[in-house]
Amino acid sequence: MFTGIITEIGEITAIAPSGDGWRLTVRAAGAAADAFHGESIAVSGVCLTVVDSTPETFDADVMKQTLDVSALASASVGATVNIEKAMPVGARLGGHIVQGHVDGIGRIVEVRPGDQWSVLRVALPVDLAPLVVDKGSISIDGTSLTVSAVSDAGATDHWLEVSLIPETLAATTLGSRVVGDAVNLETDIVARHVERLLAFRSAPEGGSR
Repeated sequence: MFTGIITEIGEITAIAPSGDGWRLTVRAAGAAADAFHGESIAVSGVCLTVVDSTPETFDADVMKQTLDVSALASASVGATVNIEKAMPVGARLGGHIVQGHVDGIGRIVEVRPGDQWSVLRVALPVDLAPLVVDKGSISIDGTSLTVSAVSDAGATDHWLEVSLIPETLAATTLGSRVVGDAVNLETDIVARHVERLLAFRSAPEGGSR
């Protein structure tokens, strides 16, 4: 489990085919310094398992299903990524509950820079739109953010906006995002549970589960 508080920006240094997926090498000295085999590290919001490490890098396998549903599929050597190690038991929950299980891919459609902050508008897949609410929590590339605006329920094109403070712009990869970039989205776990419960409530009695 993660909190969406990014601890460092890493760099992808190698991508090697591994079955129908990849083996990814990431340079992130802070995370790699005490990384151990089998631990979880979120890479731009994707929970990956460490399979090898050096004092400055760690390796992780990325299976095909992860590539199919996340923006990691478009990553290349030299790309920067947000890094967060799993939250230790008893730690403060500075952001919100982030599982590292990407729900879908969004795309930056507008960047509005300001004097002190920047506003990103992100196009939403239609199936995720009901799970995103104004002032609710969203994880974008693993970063815990508060939604500052959303499209109307009846809109043809669905989107959300987040307002990024200087610290977020400097400490995460979101500060360098431009229109057209793909980003990983993870919606709030509570919203997903509510949607599932409502689906069962509206299902015909005796329906399959």
